[in-house]
Order: sequence, then C-alpha cells, then structure tokens
Amino acid sequence: MNVKIYSREAMEEFLKDNVLDNTAVITFYDPPTKRNPKGDKPVDYTGKCDRVFPVCIFDIDLEVLGKYGLTCDTYFPEVDRLAKFIYQAKQDGLDIICQCEHGQSRSAACAAAILEHFYRTGISVFADYRYYPNQLVYHKVFNALGKVEEL
Repeated sequence: MNVKIYSREAMEEFLKDNVLDNTAVITFYDPPTKRNPKGDKPVDYTGKCDRVFPVCIFDIDLEVLGKYGLTCDTYFPEVDRLAKFIYQAKQDGLDIICQCEHGQSRSAACAAAILEHFYRTGISVFADYRYYPNQLVYHKVFNALGKVEEL
C-alpha cells in the first residue's frame, strides 16, 4: 500500500485530468469559524474516486483545544471509523491519499500514523522538511489503528 500526501490545490489540479483508480482518499477540511462562517468544503472527488473519507476538523494543537470548546476525547470523533476505513482499504489492496488544505499538517500526520502503524516508517514524514505533522491527529489516528488491530 502506497501512502501519499497532497494539498487541496495539488489534488484539484491532479483531478482535472485524472481518475484515482485503486485508491482510497482521506480528505481533511476546516469547519466553520468566526473568520470563515461557512467553513471549507472537502475536495469534490465525485466521479474521480469511489472511496473517500471526509474529515472536518480544525488543524490545532493540544494546548488550544479548550479555546475551541474541545477536549482530547471530543476532538476527531470519527477517528475510529477512519481507522476501520484505512484497514479496509489496505485489505482491499488500495493505495491511500491523505489530503488537507496545505498538505503539510493534518494529512501528513495521518499518513505518518498509517506508515508507522503498518510499516514502522512514519518517521520518514516527520523527517521531511516539507511537512509539519499535527501531533494530535497523528496520535489519534495511530492509537485508533492500534485498537482496530486488537479486535
């Protein structure tokens, strides 16, 4: 299973002329805020990819969860379903694309967690200067994948 990281811009450009065969996508996007009352919409993969898991979460760190009315337990509530989605994609022989707004933080963290869980190579994402993996997303995904494995 190949795991790749994309930004919104790079993915939208890629989708103009391509279809994602044999691929599952995890797309992160921002929820509404005071500065952006409508929030963002996920990239539209209609007709381009059959397996897409949208995740609407803030790109924030543990220290500021309270400012958003969140706790570690309430941040990323769909992570257990995402872990099952990842396992199913792997079982079905699919590659995975992790995509977020800039392709640096949430998507990089998710990709690192997947790579670390299955192959013990997640450090490669942390060591790549292009990425700044969100620690909270990384640990939530990594821990959720560990729980699926235990079932």
